[in-house]
Amino acid sequence: MKNEVVLKELSTAELKERLENERANYQKMVMSHAVSPLENSNKIKESRKNIARCLTELRAREIAAQK
Repeated sequence: MKNEVVLKELSTAELKERLENERANYQKMVMSHAVSPLENSNKIKESRKNIARCLTELRAREIAAQK
């Protein structure tokens, strides 16, 4: 819920930048986890969810702009 409020407050440009950072971070975690297990592998799951949240907010804004 807290993360959702933060995403709604960001501008679209900031949201896209955050999405790219999350995707890059996710890729790094997956690669490092393949080589040697991460201390907390739940961070991969959390990162995937953050990416989905960003994409959902971007899509909601896109739909709102069309109306």
